[in-house]
Amino acid sequence: MAKIGVVVGSIRKGSFSKSIADNVVGLFPSGYELEFIDIANLPLYNQDYDEQDIPEYTTFRNKVKSMDAILFVTPEHNRSIPAALKNALDVGSRPYGQNVWDGKPAAIISHSPSNLSGFGANHHLRQPLAFLNMQVLQQPECYLANVHELLDDNGKITRQDTVEFLQGFVDAFVQLIEKHQ
Repeated sequence: MAKIGVVVGSIRKGSFSKSIADNVVGLFPSGYELEFIDIANLPLYNQDYDEQDIPEYTTFRNKVKSMDAILFVTPEHNRSIPAALKNALDVGSRPYGQNVWDGKPAAIISHSPSNLSGFGANHHLRQPLAFLNMQVLQQPECYLANVHELLDDNGKITRQDTVEFLQGFVDAFVQLIEKHQ
């Protein structure tokens, strides 16, 4: 039905974001193909590179272009999104007029080890996604508080109510994707 790119905002090995994404991928219905899009190897965006062939940029842009929708899973860094995620947004939006994010449905899962649950990251990410003309899932919003308490030693979500909430989130995202196909 659709090919969904999963962009994990944390580039740390063993990140909570990657564990959450691994759990969520299994909640999509059959017929949906999910593929992780790596952002860790992208050089910092520099407009001077627009005139050059930067292989990491080309590979990344082509991967995003091939997707029907994007799922972002991100931690909160200083009440905002991680620098690696912002860099990926910038790389994909350039050179001017060649925005690979344009028109794609998107959904955001944010998290934090605190009770604030990544609220700042979620809302900060929505701002550039609106400018990039992505159709962001508005409801339900997905903030996961105390993320370190939600995962076992193998990275599996331990709370059934959290799994059920995430299933409802995925179902709403699937409806958004189908609406835009």
